[in-house]
Amino acid sequence: MKLVVVSAGLSVPSSTRLLADRLAAAVDRRTPVDIQVVELRDLAVEIAHNLTNGFPGKKLAAALDAVTEADGLIAVTPVFSASYSGLFKSFFDVLDKDALTGKPVLIAATGGSARHSLVLEHALRPLFAYLRAVVVPTGVYAASEDWGAEGLPERIERAAGELATLMQGLSTTRPASEPTVVPFTDQLAALNISPSGV
Repeated sequence: MKLVVVSAGLSVPSSTRLLADRLAAAVDRRTPVDIQVVELRDLAVEIAHNLTNGFPGKKLAAALDAVTEADGLIAVTPVFSASYSGLFKSFFDVLDKDALTGKPVLIAATGGSARHSLVLEHALRPLFAYLRAVVVPTGVYAASEDWGAEGLPERIERAAGELATLMQGLSTTRPASEPTVVPFTDQLAALNISPSGV
C-alpha cells in the first residue's frame, strides 16, 4: 500500500515535517506501507504558476499524481493566522476535485500555542470533508510545549492506528478503476465504533 505524506512546513528543520514523519512511521509499524513525502516548500513556485496559468510543472504534476494514487494520506500544516497555511490550501486547490474521494486521510497541525488546536476541527476537517475524503476521527495537533511531553505520542499512535485500519479495509474493497465512497456506518465499523456511540 502507498502512503503519501503532505508536509507544508517552511523551515529546515521543521516541526511540521517532524510530526509528519512520526505519524508515517507509526502507520508503517502497523501495516507495511510505501511512504512518499511531498514537501510543499519545494513546490511553492510551481503551485503559484499553476494557480495563474492552469498548468502544473513537472514536480507538481508528480506530487499531484502521487496524492491521487495513494491508498492513504497524511496532511500536516503549520498554523498561520489561526488556520492552515496558504501554501497548504493552494496545493489542495490545484488538486483534482475528485482525487480524494473515499481516500483515508489523517489530519495534523503544528503551532506555537495550544490555543490553536481547534484548527483541526474548524479548518482542516471541513476542507477534507468538502473534498469527500474519509478523515480519521483522531487529528493530531502539536504545540511547541507538546514535544517531549506526555500525550503527543499517544495521540500519534491512536491516529496512526485509525488510518492503518481504514487503509487496510478500503484497499481490499476499492475497485481499481474508480474510487469507492464508503458509507459512514462502514467507516465506523472499521474503527469499532457503534453508530449509537457517535
